[in-house]
Amino acid sequence: MAADPVEYFDALETRNPAEREAALFAALVRQIAHAQSHAAYFAEILCDIDARDITSRAALATLPVTRKSEMTMQQRIAPPLGGLNATPLRDLRHVFQSPGPIHEPDGHGPDWWRTARAMFAAGFREGDLVYNTFSYHFTPAGMMMESGAHRLGCCVFPAGVGQTESQVQALANLQPSAYAGTPSFLKLLIERGEEMGMACSSISKALVSGEACPPALRAWLQDHGITARQMYGTADLGLIAYETAGGDGWVVDEGVLVEIVEPGGTEPMPEGEVGEVVVTVLGNSDYPLIRFGTGDLSAIVADSSHRASPCGRTNIRLKGWLGRADQATKVKGMFVHPGQVGDVVRRHAEIRAARLIVTGTVGADVMTLHCDVTREDEALAAAIRESMREVLRLRGEVRFVPAGSLPQDGKVIEDARSYD
Repeated sequence: MAADPVEYFDALETRNPAEREAALFAALVRQIAHAQSHAAYFAEILCDIDARDITSRAALATLPVTRKSEMTMQQRIAPPLGGLNATPLRDLRHVFQSPGPIHEPDGHGPDWWRTARAMFAAGFREGDLVYNTFSYHFTPAGMMMESGAHRLGCCVFPAGVGQTESQVQALANLQPSAYAGTPSFLKLLIERGEEMGMACSSISKALVSGEACPPALRAWLQDHGITARQMYGTADLGLIAYETAGGDGWVVDEGVLVEIVEPGGTEPMPEGEVGEVVVTVLGNSDYPLIRFGTGDLSAIVADSSHRASPCGRTNIRLKGWLGRADQATKVKGMFVHPGQVGDVVRRHAEIRAARLIVTGTVGADVMTLHCDVTREDEALAAAIRESMREVLRLRGEVRFVPAGSLPQDGKVIEDARSYD
């Protein structure tokens, strides 16, 4: 029996990669020009940039990365949005607050966060009743899912978080076919329903986010008749990437331009290597974030820029969420940042890879830069030690390690001190 044909949200998902890249950079030029003209923050940090010159990934990599720490500072200076918004506050629909605190806007128009694409890939269709357990309070998660569901023609039950027994009763009464929320809460609802003698067996598909969905939990949900797909997004950016039936990574959304850069830095990593996810939103005239550092670690699936997913979608794919990029570590009373380690490495062409490991005890720190190098001699070690002193303002040791022996996990600084 032939397999059912794959459905797509729109024709953008199966574009020729070269066609997509050209379209992304044409949109990028427009977005940069718009941000320079309408968002005070970007007018300042991009004041020397001619938007018409940013037509390649190499050119994009010359622009500054904005991270949450800068955003928080800007929002304190110019509340509530720090001048990153290109639409005046009076013309926005909502302002939300996430931990930090960081404020995020919501503009008018359907599916402002672009989550419908991920929901469609998870099997959500017109007429489905979506049981939405993401919070509607303070953070935008609940609204992010609701707006995407409405774009697809779904009805939404705004369950929100907590009140487990009441939620079980609602599930049993409403018999929804689709779920949006964290995977662990879905498991909890099903288990509590079994304890209460109230079947919660109507859900057959789920779009889950907000936490990891390990294989054991995914298998448990599948055993209960639920196919769960993961979505990766943030309150600032909306949808970034999503799972499909094809597997082989998370497909990047068509409305964003994703880079993987050195953790804490700005330089792109080679395809397949772990780094920080940096995202530029295209087509959002309200909140035109350009090179926004998510603080999350991931990697581009090797060769996915030339090889379609088994589901037929042709955009690049991420390896999933691999941890956090913020590895700033205090050594002898001073913070050392991953970007500074990158600066040391760039001073020496002989260094193929490096990892700063801090050992000892707090107050008696020992800082050693483990280096995978093309040559090993005392002259190079001395030069690297001098670069560490100049860049980090701290003295440290250098250790040469065998080629290829450093873990490829995106970690630049490892705190191995004893805290006993």
